[in-house]
Amino acid sequence: MNLTGPEAREWCARFREELPSGVDGVDIAVCPPFTSLETVAQALDGHVARVAAQTINPHPAGAWTGEVSAAMVQAAGAWATIVGHSERRGMGETDEDVNHRLRAALDAGLDVILCVGESLDQREAGRTADHVVEQVREALEDVSPDMVGRIAIAYEPIWAIGTGRTATPEIAQETCAVVRAAAAGRLDPDALRVLYGGSVTARNAAELMSEPDIDGALVGGASLDPAGFAAIARAARGG
Repeated sequence: MNLTGPEAREWCARFREELPSGVDGVDIAVCPPFTSLETVAQALDGHVARVAAQTINPHPAGAWTGEVSAAMVQAAGAWATIVGHSERRGMGETDEDVNHRLRAALDAGLDVILCVGESLDQREAGRTADHVVEQVREALEDVSPDMVGRIAIAYEPIWAIGTGRTATPEIAQETCAVVRAAAAGRLDPDALRVLYGGSVTARNAAELMSEPDIDGALVGGASLDPAGFAAIARAARGG
């Protein structure tokens, strides 16, 4: 929940200066609040970076005051949406809710970044793998295998979001491998893109994305600095 429309427009201008032509072989998405979607889509028109929403409501329309549908974010310029972000789950979203949002997004033609991850208590109790496997499997229930090219799964350990604590490359790799294996029952693991999110910065991005099961990054607070976000995108070239 950052940046007003004018602030987002300025962010885009600075980002385009930092990364005018993108990075070869690297897909870039920017996920602003609903109120800035159209502004950002217009400000990035002609740039390689695409625009995604932070979530959607699974219903196409109706008595859902305060909610936003897939069609609405598409009309504002979004190509994709995040679903199941830990902060949304913390507000009460269940695995079933995430599945409904994911399938609604795909049905509407949006690509999806699906988020999964464990709390510090779950990690310390040795439940990371079981928890993440359950999240992945429930989110992908009834999803067609041919959707693999339209879904990326981001492992975001809740204990590393906004805390400055980052999973070591070894921890991130271990759990991203679990994510890939859990999705293999539904999606081709070789075609699936698995991301890591959790205090990713320009300093640690290259090392994290050099791991074999980490195909990219879901960037949080560091993305508020256009120069830092551009540096992370450049680091992804080697991942």
